[in-house]
Amino acid sequence: MKCIFLNFLIFLAGMFLTGCGGSGIETISLSAPGRNTLKVKIDVKTTHKNSLRINYWTKSDSLTKYTTPSSPEGTEHALVLTNLRPSSQYLYQIISTNGGAETSSKVYDFKTPGYPVWIQDFFWVIAPDPAVLPQTFKEGFVLIARRETPGIIFMLDSKGEIRWYHQVNGTGFKTTHFTHNKTILSILGTEEYPTSYGNEILELSMTGDTLLHLKKGEGDFRETVHHEIILNPKSEIVTLSVQTRIMDLTSVGGTAKDTVKSDGIIVLDRKGKKVWSWSVFDVLDPLKDPKIMQEKKDWMHANSVNFDTDGNYLVSFYNNGQVWKIDAKTGKVIWKFGKKGDFVIPEEGIFDQGHAVHKNAEGDLMLFDNGTSREQTRTLTFRLDEKSKTAAVTRQIILPKEIYTARMGSAYLVTGETILQCSSKTNTVVLTNREGRFLWMLKSRIMPYRAEFIPGNLVAPYLVNK
Repeated sequence: MKCIFLNFLIFLAGMFLTGCGGSGIETISLSAPGRNTLKVKIDVKTTHKNSLRINYWTKSDSLTKYTTPSSPEGTEHALVLTNLRPSSQYLYQIISTNGGAETSSKVYDFKTPGYPVWIQDFFWVIAPDPAVLPQTFKEGFVLIARRETPGIIFMLDSKGEIRWYHQVNGTGFKTTHFTHNKTILSILGTEEYPTSYGNEILELSMTGDTLLHLKKGEGDFRETVHHEIILNPKSEIVTLSVQTRIMDLTSVGGTAKDTVKSDGIIVLDRKGKKVWSWSVFDVLDPLKDPKIMQEKKDWMHANSVNFDTDGNYLVSFYNNGQVWKIDAKTGKVIWKFGKKGDFVIPEEGIFDQGHAVHKNAEGDLMLFDNGTSREQTRTLTFRLDEKSKTAAVTRQIILPKEIYTARMGSAYLVTGETILQCSSKTNTVVLTNREGRFLWMLKSRIMPYRAEFIPGNLVAPYLVNK
């Protein structure tokens, strides 16, 4: 039977080919998951069991070809094409493997539409000398997300071009993280949840498939979550949660049944069952805080949680300017770092608030200091001696006052010599060297909570810079 190509955009209607011959192919159907410009799903039905992969390339560049991972052996195959560009003509060929023998189909084509109007002109890059950008950065991607509705996750290349995105309607991506499983893990929240607080947890594959979706109120997911979400080595969910206590605050000027809101850590398994939890209230008495009446609605304000190299937790608190190390088994506070903490810190290392606190690839404690007392933001890294309780400043990058951000933000190593820093309230992401020299800047129409760098090898073959 002769194959017929239906000449219209596959994103407005599916393409369905029958009796396409070769490779035992019976039917081919094309669609766009979520009406996404940069993804095409190809469903193939075969007459006998085999494994399929698809080679595809732009019509204008036959030398640069992409290949999907192979499908499991069977008669029904679902393959997703990524690495696509908007308003481009593509050619593709289906490769069938059966008993070690390969058969190729004829070459088909399709065309992608342009970007939706609501994401056009979202980003622009300033890079005075692209030649100074490290190759690692050119080959990788910047991950940022829109917190407002509709929520959108973006992966951008070094030119500021959107290379991957995923949209959800009716809610926003409050915080997003690329995991060690090469998935994207997020907290979602509707407009009733402010800033970085949410009521859903979503994990996506690079093909846009939903791997996990938990909603507040289901199972042991009973608390509002916020600011941070990561996977532990068992691929369980680790996130910060809102903790509420009704307390007698009459001794400090409050009422007999006053409400204090603070923070905790909750660990959930893949089905939403609570595995472990911890609360600030377990280790600190609100009545001993002289500012409790002013801060009872948001006492401590934890804004990041991550793992130390020994597997224990690192938690940063905005209100008291401290980072705590917490035993991941007992919940005991091992040490406090920062203002009035356990460590002796050099004068230049004293920070106001810390965001995105983590141990970097060099083993140093890295944080983004909002710098509210100086109204100047910077990135700091420390080499900690936990036995002597001393800290040495190993890196200090002071950002220009023009991109000072009193809230939010992040800083992560790209290479040993370059750092990606997000100034959220100025809608700006910058790449500098370790001396603070500006190399690259991304300006955005959204206010990103953070900006993560993803090395290209971690997202291949789903996303590749060639």
